[in-house]
Amino acid sequence: FNDYCMNYCTFFFQPENIMLLEKDVPHPRIKIIDFGLAQKIEEGTVFKSLCGTPQYIAPEVINYEPLGPSTDMWSIGVITYILLSGLSPFQGETDPETLSNVVSGNYEFDHRYFKDTSDMAKEFIQQLLVKDPRDRMTAVECLIHPWIKPLTRKQAANRSRSSINIKNFKKFNARRKWKLSYNMVSACNRLCRMKLLCNPVQAEEEL
Repeated sequence: FNDYCMNYCTFFFQPENIMLLEKDVPHPRIKIIDFGLAQKIEEGTVFKSLCGTPQYIAPEVINYEPLGPSTDMWSIGVITYILLSGLSPFQGETDPETLSNVVSGNYEFDHRYFKDTSDMAKEFIQQLLVKDPRDRMTAVECLIHPWIKPLTRKQAANRSRSSINIKNFKKFNARRKWKLSYNMVSACNRLCRMKLLCNPVQAEEEL
């Protein structure tokens, strides 16, 4: 989180951009990749962008409002939700539906998937998935949140209850890959149809 002290923002946080540097260790280091959309937000400047993946972007991106470090914190809230449940809080059947869900800011903790998740972990997510960017936790506040840095034995015990749901996360990842494949096939089909429509015109022009 050192970059956030210098006001660097990625605007592209999603699970596939978070890589583990080690395997089979208790506390592996991670590396954030893909900084293609990253910006340094200088004090007094306004930055707006419509880039990003629908289910991870914050409401202010969709509303074309000023962005900042808090925009990435929303994405971290979404990722945490996914890691603990294997579900996406705002994912709809279509991208427009997903964007509408994000703007509304409405989500719930489905008991079927969060029954083993502590209230402390849910509170961590709730303090990030806040519509008003000014009310979201900052990176520094996240690091000292009791779910990340427990201060008592009770908090430590509650933290240990909330672990990544590997089984459900694998299902989520499989659904994501299936959707990407489906979208790619659909795009190819559209291109083929366009080519078929254009061919008669080209034949007439050659005559």
